[in-house]
Amino acid sequence: MSNPSAVTAITAKRLMLALGAAGVIGGAVGAIAVNHNNAVANTAAESAPAIAAAPAPAPAPAAAAGAPASTVVLPDFTRIAAQQGKAVVNIRVVGGTKTANRGGLPNLDPSHPFYEFFRQFQDPRGERGGDRGAPVFGAGSGFIVSPDGVILTNAHVVQGADEVTVKLQDRREFRAKVLGSDPRTDVAVLKIDAKGLPVAPLGKSQSLLVGEWVLAIGSPFGLESTVTAGVVSATGRAIADASVPFIQTDVAVNPGNSGGPLFNTRGEVVGINSQIYSMTGGYQGLSFSIPIDLAVRIKDQIVATGKVQHAKLGVQVQEVEQAFADSFKLETVEGALISTVERGSPAERAGLKSGDVIRRANGKTIGSSGELPAMMTLSKPGDKMALDVWRDGKLVRLDATLGDAAERPRRGQGQELAEMADNSAKLGLTLRPLESVERRRSGIANGLVIEDASGAALIAGVEPGDVLISVNGRPVNSVEQVRDMVSKASKSVALLIQRGGDKIFIPVRIG
Repeated sequence: MSNPSAVTAITAKRLMLALGAAGVIGGAVGAIAVNHNNAVANTAAESAPAIAAAPAPAPAPAAAAGAPASTVVLPDFTRIAAQQGKAVVNIRVVGGTKTANRGGLPNLDPSHPFYEFFRQFQDPRGERGGDRGAPVFGAGSGFIVSPDGVILTNAHVVQGADEVTVKLQDRREFRAKVLGSDPRTDVAVLKIDAKGLPVAPLGKSQSLLVGEWVLAIGSPFGLESTVTAGVVSATGRAIADASVPFIQTDVAVNPGNSGGPLFNTRGEVVGINSQIYSMTGGYQGLSFSIPIDLAVRIKDQIVATGKVQHAKLGVQVQEVEQAFADSFKLETVEGALISTVERGSPAERAGLKSGDVIRRANGKTIGSSGELPAMMTLSKPGDKMALDVWRDGKLVRLDATLGDAAERPRRGQGQELAEMADNSAKLGLTLRPLESVERRRSGIANGLVIEDASGAALIAGVEPGDVLISVNGRPVNSVEQVRDMVSKASKSVALLIQRGGDKIFIPVRIG
């Protein structure tokens, strides 16, 4: 089980931020004090109690010039907290033996000013064993979706768990069985042996609007039944390589909130709190939730079969930037640029090629490349997909039948990766042909992209991203050519490399 307080790192080159799983990591439960804006709290307290925002009052007589504008009434979440909070549960997990992290404290140095603050809340079980191997304790949240004890939470909350305990709001505790989990969407389904439980009503995440008020209930830092509120910042948000169209909010979500529900103002669950952007491991105004429509699809598959099937098109895509749009004569900077087509995939059978730009799928405009993987997640194997593709300055309609993501991929365009070796030592290069798009952008007529360098090549100074132009003075365009030349060399080969705008020879010893 991964350490739940650790924050998943995203490289600086990609996002310059940390993408943190919102589950408590490592076991000891910390706490944090959050100050709420008193003015907002007072305004909310004075408003008429209602789950939805109060309707606008009847028009009043015209105010005198210079009179203050009417006060905006904020939604009152007290009824949601009282009624639907009963269906929110606290989840504790025990995993296999791993190296302890000072009892599960956040990754703080003992000299950090907040170290002692968090230390006073830690689980004493995490202290035993010191930095030696010890059971890993973790915590998260979840919510009941069936009165017979079916519970939704995050897959990362129960990942690698040997024992899962669910604590209800009435303080009863049950040992839970993990019916199944899907790491791809970060959804897991638990089952406890109980009847007549309170159930959280499910809404429709597709109806959410940007700016709409939402409420989260969970156990941040182990503080059970904690309520935080905010607004929807974006819907269908694609982040990194995730295949989930996230709901982005500014609701305060912290470690321990993972798996908890996100409610709309009608008291319906519209999402599962899953991830945060953070440079510290704590809330910084960016929280992401899995749409409940998607989570229910995953839950239904797990309950019915114990596993989840995902659809696959069989392409790798990248963003369409302004330079690409200008090059391809696109009127708008939208779409998913295909860099790789897997051989034997639904994409290849449909006629897709590297350099194509998918503009629409089933009539839906693809604004960014991340929207296409999200559509795959919402589809199932066997579904039909009509694609509007920009190719050679015009739109082409292609029809694809989606495959099963569990099928083992075959090497395809841009995926002809091979490890070079002769009879005595490896050259240490992973290569692929230049894509047509890369040829146009770089102006390089021939060569192979170096995907990875290790062994002798790495020692000699070859770097990933270099383009191999020639070996021993002979131009190369295929993996087979390089393999043949390396096999004939005795002690070393001279590689002509293009790095940026420069060409350099690098000798690599292979004997």
